[in-house]
Amino acid sequence: MSDRIGSSQVPDLIVVPARFGSTRLPGKPLLPIAGRSLLERVVAIARVAAAQAGNCSIVVATDDHRIADHAAALGVPCAMTAHDIDSGTLRAHAAAHQLSSPPARVINLQGDAPFIPAAIVAGLLNTLRAGTADVATPVYALDWPRLDRLRAHKQTVPFSGTTCARAADGRALWFSKSVIPALRNEAALRAASPLSPVWQHLGLYGYTLAALDWFAAAPPGIYEALEGLEQLRFLEGGLRVDTVEVEVPAHVLSGIDTPQDLAKAEEAITRYGDPFPV
Repeated sequence: MSDRIGSSQVPDLIVVPARFGSTRLPGKPLLPIAGRSLLERVVAIARVAAAQAGNCSIVVATDDHRIADHAAALGVPCAMTAHDIDSGTLRAHAAAHQLSSPPARVINLQGDAPFIPAAIVAGLLNTLRAGTADVATPVYALDWPRLDRLRAHKQTVPFSGTTCARAADGRALWFSKSVIPALRNEAALRAASPLSPVWQHLGLYGYTLAALDWFAAAPPGIYEALEGLEQLRFLEGGLRVDTVEVEVPAHVLSGIDTPQDLAKAEEAITRYGDPFPV
């Protein structure tokens, strides 16, 4: 399945899917966070990542002319995609195929992720270019206090936060909205290391175009539907998903979905500084 087009001169592509019609936060790509729109922040990350990776272009994929107009004001190309596309993955797929020469690799940089470090985005492209993965996605190790907070949060929001079981070489074995793996003899594990054996997923993906085409054509998997995790379709279909170990971003948020999330984003900027590239 892997598309090994290492000699291609067609630029790889970072797609920023940006829908206007969020049910919980309508028009969110246009909403301000500390004086800059959410879309402006994500586009800035994409630009820095594209420069770091080299041979890479960016595009905003949307279904709304208000977002397209804002993208034009930011000086970034925009692909108009169908209104009924229901996921960022499929919107990225549609945008990639609007190009006269589709790219060998595509990064899906969700439009509600304003604090993803550009180096992580560029790192996913480099992983796909250098290896045999069909999909690449970042994970970070949870220390015990972070694991405790995740468990506590799941008591009230059980489908928040995704964890990952991975092989020694970084290949993803499974993803789950449950905390995996279960930890026997946890007290001994806590005494032995400041880091737990639990990896949390950071919601960002890179794909070969061949894998993205396969995903768009394949029906949802059984476990994908049960967990609500698109990446399980790849694993159920036998494709290789590589995880890339990263440091925990200081401003890490699971996404911007509510007015409360906007407030949390501004609080993070106040606490840690504004990561917007200047």
